[in-house]
Amino acid sequence: MVVAGMAALGLAVPAAKAAAPAEASAEAAVEVTPVDVIGQRDSYAPKASATAMKTETPLLDTPQSVVVVTDLQIRDQSLQGMSELLRYVPGVGVAQGEGNRDNPVLRGNASTADFFVNGVRDDVQYLRDLYNAERVEVLKGPNAMIFGRGGGGGVINRVTKQADGRELTSAVFEAGSFGHRRVTADVARSAGETAAGRLTSLYERSESYRDFVHLERWGLNPTAEWKPTQRLTVDLSYEHFHDGRTADRGIPSFQGGPSPAADSTFFGDPDQSYVRADVNLASAVASYAPREDLTIRNHTLFGDYDKFYQNIFAGGAAVVGLSGAPATVPLSAYNNATRRQNLFNQTDVVWTVSQGPVKHALLAGAEFGRQETDNFRNTGFFGGVATSLSVPFASPTLHGTPMAFRQAPTDADNHVVAEVAAAYAQDQLEIGSHARLIAGVRYDRFDLAFTNHRTGDHLGRVDNLVSPRVGLVLKPVPPVSLYASLSVSYLPSAGDQFSSLTATTEALKPERFENHEVGAKWDLASGLSLTAALYELTRDNTSAPDPQTPGRIVQTGSQRSRGLELGVLGRVTERWEVAGGYAWQDAEITSRTSAAAPGQQVALTPHQMASLWNKVRLDRRWSVGLGVVHQSKSFAAIDNTVTLPGFTRVDAAVFVQLTPRIRAQANVENLFDTGYAAAAQGDNNILPGSPRAVRISLSAAL
Repeated sequence: MVVAGMAALGLAVPAAKAAAPAEASAEAAVEVTPVDVIGQRDSYAPKASATAMKTETPLLDTPQSVVVVTDLQIRDQSLQGMSELLRYVPGVGVAQGEGNRDNPVLRGNASTADFFVNGVRDDVQYLRDLYNAERVEVLKGPNAMIFGRGGGGGVINRVTKQADGRELTSAVFEAGSFGHRRVTADVARSAGETAAGRLTSLYERSESYRDFVHLERWGLNPTAEWKPTQRLTVDLSYEHFHDGRTADRGIPSFQGGPSPAADSTFFGDPDQSYVRADVNLASAVASYAPREDLTIRNHTLFGDYDKFYQNIFAGGAAVVGLSGAPATVPLSAYNNATRRQNLFNQTDVVWTVSQGPVKHALLAGAEFGRQETDNFRNTGFFGGVATSLSVPFASPTLHGTPMAFRQAPTDADNHVVAEVAAAYAQDQLEIGSHARLIAGVRYDRFDLAFTNHRTGDHLGRVDNLVSPRVGLVLKPVPPVSLYASLSVSYLPSAGDQFSSLTATTEALKPERFENHEVGAKWDLASGLSLTAALYELTRDNTSAPDPQTPGRIVQTGSQRSRGLELGVLGRVTERWEVAGGYAWQDAEITSRTSAAAPGQQVALTPHQMASLWNKVRLDRRWSVGLGVVHQSKSFAAIDNTVTLPGFTRVDAAVFVQLTPRIRAQANVENLFDTGYAAAAQGDNNILPGSPRAVRISLSAAL
């Protein structure tokens, strides 16, 4: 809508100016040189990213599988959270996250911490919103050379909307099925050429297709830009985001599959199952270019996270009755509080230099960070005594259950301080017009101090991590690239949330992820991007029981993921945009681990995934959208005892441009009302997919 408004203004101004030469033609003849003005609409397929290489690099020249979901695609598909966004990203699935956190599965590796905002770590467990997202980048495979520890299967980076000198005022009002109500706004202003400001905001209050489930969230994100000189830019940002909702763990399993409970049935006590997350993020970025070939950038981010959740949920499979149908189900309960403060500072220096036919983009950088975390967990006791309660399967929803929450012998009460000091260097060599060579290495000193207040233990571990990356890109013709790459990442023994350090794991080396990938990319003239990637990702140093000494832990466990990913993104014609792809993947345990035997399949990693979203512009006012998502069957957990059936779901949309500044759209999720399991967290917390749901929105650009 903003684009349409600007286009209307752009036509009006030349029309006004055209009158002046017409009036003056009687006095003097004016020779006018024709000028071609070329404009381009927003597209689903961006051409470059500054994230994957820490330099502004065309995606075509990036030796890695990267999928970017733009603001246009987010708006067209009415995407509001990470789980929704990842539906049309090939090779990426989602776990349920216990109803309180984002939990992607990237190339067979689940994570709750591999999230970044504008390239800096954003690793607390919460459910992120997309109200202020300019784009979301999914970078697959190990990424430690750029991002540091973790990220074994990939990372997800949100690029937020920033003040940049543009002026706009827009709002989106949304309502829909199951009591859905949401409004977002985006206001930007400039003060000459030296200063600009922007404010994005959100408020949502919605119900759910799940009984007794609701959410309320709001966010404010003011940003400012200051350009005191042509060579110096300072960007400031602050975000406060609040998310409160019912902690919904879904339904239990029964005899190796999802139980036959109605999709809306709540198992547990919704009155005492809730989540509250408050996030405060403040950042400052200073970019200085003393010369055309040299850029220095410093980014500081402070994050304060306060998260609490409590849940009463199905703690086991439904128990079979005399009739062979489910008769009862056990309930369990606990609560958990996390408080974390992050402080990170990154400095990058990029120098471009040419030596004959070879052009270098040299990167040198350093990162320093400190993360201080307090974790506290209580077990729920039914009636103040029992840790489990059996309820009838036919009526598993309770209200006002007598409960007592207190610490059990294994519950967490810890304080963790993690400090990182890192240095990295990279060279991107452009060798003529047909070859690119990328080589980089990062060194991290990761220092963890862990205090267990319950036992009085003081544990600690220092890891020195060296993470290389090499890549080769060959370009037989300008719009086509063929690439090969090798990358490595590490996950320290405390886990991605620092919560698993014990006297035993304190001595364990970090897990190691190594990714071999070859691929091809083709940017068609129309604006369509086609990609293909073939990879093998190994995960080693995983803990396993010692076969010789009972009770002893060794690090001989391993996992291997192999896959093929095909992607399509962008404009097929001037009227037709697409996004989607296909993934074949095989992720299995290759050597005994503490969790599984060799040959077992990794959870939530279906062999086949396919998706395709289409948007077609019928005329100046009307457009339609149609999407298909398919997944083959998968296992709910690593024990491979509960199978989630495969499914195919269809989405649709209709768009109408009411005026140059106002657009209405209707998005329909699950058009044919297909029943399916959308995600799981272990064998007995399975989230049914939404039945048919409609969202109506009105977008205005003032």
